[in-house]
Amino acid sequence: MATSQAREPQSTALAHATDRLFDWLVAHWLLVTLIILGVWNLLPWLAPVLMHLGWELPAQGIYWLYVFFCHQLPTRSWFLFGPQFTYSRDQILLAATGATDLVTPVRLRAFVGAPAMGWKLGWSDRMVSFYGGWLVVGLLYAALRPRWRGLTLKVAILLMLPLLLDGLTHMLSDLGGLRWGFRETNVWLAWLTQNAFPPAFYNGDQWGSFNSLARLITGLLAAFGLIGFVFPYIDRKLADHPAA
Repeated sequence: MATSQAREPQSTALAHATDRLFDWLVAHWLLVTLIILGVWNLLPWLAPVLMHLGWELPAQGIYWLYVFFCHQLPTRSWFLFGPQFTYSRDQILLAATGATDLVTPVRLRAFVGAPAMGWKLGWSDRMVSFYGGWLVVGLLYAALRPRWRGLTLKVAILLMLPLLLDGLTHMLSDLGGLRWGFRETNVWLAWLTQNAFPPAFYNGDQWGSFNSLARLITGLLAAFGLIGFVFPYIDRKLADHPAA
């Protein structure tokens, strides 16, 4: 009987502690979320730093973790500690295989770089803008929180559609091969613009190409649409909580 009575106050104390923790999380959910997003965005940049320092095991752990969230194709990634920020498909193939013959995307994505060319980030340029945009828009929302009413669902969806279109066309293009896919050559765009830009703008994924700019812009637009809708929505839903 005494044991049972002793357990009751312990159970009550645990319930109160849980309630206090929940109340704190409700009141500070934005801070917690921004910290998580900060760590989430830092790790892919940490991978090439660790490779550069020779700490390959933790770097490979980061690459392995983020492969579940990104294709990690080096042709669509940024490189640190090398002479170039991005590389052409043939430059990467030559470094990865010793030849410019095409390899499977699975084998190509496993290439993380080399001392002479630097080391790639743990995710592609699209993820830099998309997930990085979550953090940037989240910080912007934190600064403007009292005055930010939030985007409507319709506007949020419209802002995310370009990313969906760009991602789907890249995926369909990759089915045609990493050399001859219609997003690799962008002949359609050259025809539409009557070759108004240099050839490097239309071909490949290197920095400054149409593909790289499209991934960056659509990623940022989607991030703004998603976070600009979701964060104010969460605040509205939590507004009635006593600790909010």
